[in-house]
Amino acid sequence: MSLLSVQNVSKRYANHTALKNVSIEVPEQSIFGLLGPNGAGKTSLIRIINQITAPDEGSILLNGKKLAPQDVSRIGYLPEERGLYKKMKVGEQALYFAQLKGMSKADAMGKLKIWFEKFEMVNWWNKKVEELSKGMQQKVQFIITIIHNPSLLILDEPFSGFDPINANLIRNEILELRKQGTTIIFSTHNMGSVEELCDYIALINKSEKILDGAVKEIRKTYRSNIYDTTFKGNLMGFTNAMWSGGELLEKNSEGELHTVRIKLTANNTPNQLLQTVLPTIEIHSFKEVIPSMNDIFIAKVNSQEVFGTQSNYTE
Repeated sequence: MSLLSVQNVSKRYANHTALKNVSIEVPEQSIFGLLGPNGAGKTSLIRIINQITAPDEGSILLNGKKLAPQDVSRIGYLPEERGLYKKMKVGEQALYFAQLKGMSKADAMGKLKIWFEKFEMVNWWNKKVEELSKGMQQKVQFIITIIHNPSLLILDEPFSGFDPINANLIRNEILELRKQGTTIIFSTHNMGSVEELCDYIALINKSEKILDGAVKEIRKTYRSNIYDTTFKGNLMGFTNAMWSGGELLEKNSEGELHTVRIKLTANNTPNQLLQTVLPTIEIHSFKEVIPSMNDIFIAKVNSQEVFGTQSNYTE
């Protein structure tokens, strides 16, 4: 079941079409990656979902009902740009924003205390925002974003400004929020984070959706019959044995151990290839290369066929 349904949404500005007939379905209790190059239309869509602007055509449904002004209280939004008042004290500001989202002062104080202790931020309560580093400010903003337990959470580059330890802290919290029932839209350029966190994605380019679906299924769809093989034996013998069954793309040798990347020809299977080469070599590993989301992203944006992951080998 979809928590959020974007139906045929278009948005135009004076001399620019930001979105053109975009439709996406965000399943309930999932992490949904909203991807695309700069200027593709992602921010325009996020602003429409947050009701900062309205679409020219199309509609947005939340839990099957047309998005309404009061639904703002059910949405949490963490923008990439810092939205905190620099001269205001951290605790005072967190309390202010929590109350803006409909929380009582007592409830807000209780929850903020728990989060500030959890993130080891108790000593920041009376500091001004301008005294904090970029990463510290982002932690404050993350807490402000989720303090009211939104059913839909929109995160725009949530790991920006974090060191690896704090990035891992936020990553774990995102996964825990999903486990507890929150639906998350995750906008990022980091394809590693997409593969690690996202259940589904939609790729927007030049104002239009060009790809969407489950991450695992998309990667399988773009498989290209490429395999990495590590073996011991004669490299020339291996090449001669498989010449009619596959194409040698890359190779790397360390002593007697060779690692090669091969692309099977259309009518050959991995089993057929292995049967052909096994009499001449000793196989140590044989693994299919599934294109990464980064490969798929670049290929779709550039309208290129995906042939496999980028090389890690040198000849």
